[in-house]
Formats: sequence, C-alpha cells, structure tokens
Amino acid sequence: MSDGAAAPLPGTHLPVMLAEVLATLAPRDDATYCDGTFGGGGYAGAILATARCTLYAIDRDPDAIARGAALAAHHAGRLHLLEGRFGEMLELLAARGVAALDGVVLDLGVSSFQLDEAGRGFSFRADGPLDMRMEKSGRSAADLVNTLGESELADLLFTLGEERHARRIARAVVAARREAPIATTLRLAEIIRSVTPRDPSGIDRATRSFQALRLAVNDELGEVERGLAAAARLLAPGGRLVVVAFHSLEDRIVKRFMAQLTGRAGGASRHDPGALAGPAAPPAFRLLTPRALRPGDAETLANPRARSSRLRAVERLDSRDAA
Repeated sequence: MSDGAAAPLPGTHLPVMLAEVLATLAPRDDATYCDGTFGGGGYAGAILATARCTLYAIDRDPDAIARGAALAAHHAGRLHLLEGRFGEMLELLAARGVAALDGVVLDLGVSSFQLDEAGRGFSFRADGPLDMRMEKSGRSAADLVNTLGESELADLLFTLGEERHARRIARAVVAARREAPIATTLRLAEIIRSVTPRDPSGIDRATRSFQALRLAVNDELGEVERGLAAAARLLAPGGRLVVVAFHSLEDRIVKRFMAQLTGRAGGASRHDPGALAGPAAPPAFRLLTPRALRPGDAETLANPRARSSRLRAVERLDSRDAA
C-alpha cells in the first residue's frame, strides 16, 4: 500500500536502475529497510511510495542529510535520516533500537549532487577546490596530491584508478607542485592531460586519476567491505541486500562477497554470518542475480552515468530453507 506517487518528490533525483532496484528489493508493508547511501533520496522516496514501510537512510555527507529533511517531513514517522557511514550501519541502527532489517539497498560511489557541485571538488569538468571529501572532514585530495611521494602517488593511481600512465602522471604532479601547490581541480586535470595520450574509449584522460583520489580520500573500498558485512548480519530471513556498483573494483568486492555468502566461492568469508556454523553448514543466503543486471539502452541514452552500473542481490534464507 502506497502513501504517495512513485515519482520522486521535488528535491530528489531519479537514481540509476530504479525499476530494477524496486523489483529486486520488493518492498512490502510493515517491513523495515535501510538505504545505506541516501544521496539525493531517489531510492528512499520510491521505496516509501511503493510500500507503507519504515526506512532508515544513512549518508556520510551532511549536505545529503540536510536535503532529506523535506522527504522525511513528507513521510513523517517512516523515514529516519542518520548521518554517518554505511559501514557503521550496525552501530547507527542499534542506537535506534533496530537489530534486524527486511532489506538493504546500497548505491555505491559518488552522488550526482557531489559531482555537479564544483565547490566539492569531485569533478574535473568545472574548476573548484581539490577536495573530494564526502564528510567535509579529514584529508582532502589536495593533501594527497601535495604530500605523497612520487612512488606512493603512482601506486595509488595505478591500484585504485587502474591508470596505465600512473608513473608518468605522478612524476608530472611532483614537478608541478614544486612550482606551486596544486589546489584546484582544473590545474590537476590539466597536468594529467599534458602528459597522457588521448584515451581510445573517449573518456577524459583525468577520469581514472580523479577516481583513484576520491576512493582513497573516502576509503570507499574499505567502506564497501564493512557495509556489506554489516548489511548481511542485519538481514532477517527473507531479507534482501541489493547493491548497485559503478566501479569495477567495487563490483568485484560485491561479486566475491555474495559468492561467499551463497556458497559459490571456495573459501569461507570472514564476514559470512553463516560461517560460524562450520564448513558443513549450508549457505544462509541465495543469489538473486546469477549475472549482474545492467541498465537498458533507453536509460543509458538518457543518463550516460548509468552505463557502467551493475546490480547484484542476495536474499537471506529461512533456517528451514537453508537446511
């Protein structure tokens, strides 16, 4: 039973693969869910409009929490906004007296709001401070670019950005910062473009380096691992974990984690809630997506940011089903 239209409210945005997320999560009345990456509130608004359920929404970005006030007021008593990291889901929900969930959705990576706001420093398409901090605290991208040694910076760009020209870029960055600290997005992008060839795929030559710095600044891969583990532990029987990933490194973590939960991987995961039962225990989860779901052609044409997205999901089995 819905208390509103399925379309997002003003101030929210239409997120990637919304129809697929709703079909996989299957929100139902009187259930309790968690949107671990609230962002612009697109998934949250649609979940609350689909079923008369309760939703806890987490975001580490204080701007996202502030933006969600109107949506929370519209769904008074059903939407609860929690500022923090989704890797801290267990602690954040325990503080609200929540010990089990009927579903969790995670939309990994940077939000459109963060990319589109030049002052946040996530994008090289408009000039802004070289920041990239989701929480507006801690080390910024400028701190990394201006303090890391050449080898350390090259390793970061290669490992987290899969940048083939990492050493060449690191060398150019170190030379440039000797003249003046690198403080803006456009200056860094220009340095990268000046020493790298055009990419045959057509993507901007600064893309992979900016991606690597963002992942490092926000410890995003570590957060994914912690968030997946927390979500799996919180799911009640029949509860579903739905994850949309955009970056190959993130998707690899999700794929491996879900394979371990469902008994499709060789070794037991240290995060697997069912692993404590011993190696002979049947899997406590079933895989809902033997192959990752991808956005349709119409969506990728309308929203190019959707083109690299992949959706994967698992469901916790009832103990009788697992046996």
